[in-house]
Amino acid sequence: MLDFKIDKALCTQCGICSKECPTLIINGKKGIPEIKEGKEKNCIKCQHCLAVCPTGALSIFGKKPDESVPVDGEVPSSIEMGNLIKTRRSIRKFKKEEISKDLLDKLVETAAYAPTGHNKNQVLISVTETTEQLSKVRQLVYDAIRKEKENLSPALAMYGNFQTLWEEKGIDVLFRNAPNLIIASAAEANPNGVADCIISLSYFELMANTMGIGTLWNGFLKAVFEHIAPELKTALGIPEDHKIGYMMVFGKPAVKFARSIQSEGLHLNTINL
Repeated sequence: MLDFKIDKALCTQCGICSKECPTLIINGKKGIPEIKEGKEKNCIKCQHCLAVCPTGALSIFGKKPDESVPVDGEVPSSIEMGNLIKTRRSIRKFKKEEISKDLLDKLVETAAYAPTGHNKNQVLISVTETTEQLSKVRQLVYDAIRKEKENLSPALAMYGNFQTLWEEKGIDVLFRNAPNLIIASAAEANPNGVADCIISLSYFELMANTMGIGTLWNGFLKAVFEHIAPELKTALGIPEDHKIGYMMVFGKPAVKFARSIQSEGLHLNTINL
């Protein structure tokens, strides 16, 4: 059920909700908007109708307009956003501090606002909340590599070296001694799943940087889950039918950068037909 409701005292019958509906299931031509008969199943749950209503007269799925973030609230300027993007750095040295549960919840929540293909919202976010949990994941990963050490292909042989460094010297190449790990996955049957995961983590990363939290896109670790020990996915509670889009380690940086890098330039193709 869509639970589509209109507050008649607030509705001005402007018809904006029906015009903005991507699947055109709202009839706004007869005064108070209503869902067209038999079209409810075509809703893609985008909530555009709730977001676009200028007077807050419309609710759907039981969501109240006054509990949404107003568009005229505080947002970063284009200069501030540009500076955030340009000064973002991959962090490989972290402080031995846990991130508070409240801060972690705010960070993870941001990923839920990322756009997804067909508005499916099927990205699963798996995250460690404590350094203790991260330590357990780390040990599972290095133990799994040790078991497969003799069977690693030449392309994956370096992972055997990573495991040796950890076991003999405590050098953590894969996790960089970060206090937290976040993994985004989606059902393999979802053709947009991997892209959705990466977009979600991109939102997460930008929010993290505004809060002084550093991140590292971890392709090394992703390769372990995909090519060396796929059983780790199940051990971490990720469904068997899911594909990992990407993963990050994150935490409070132990290094402070003074300025942005200087880009080597944009690869641009201007389309002229």
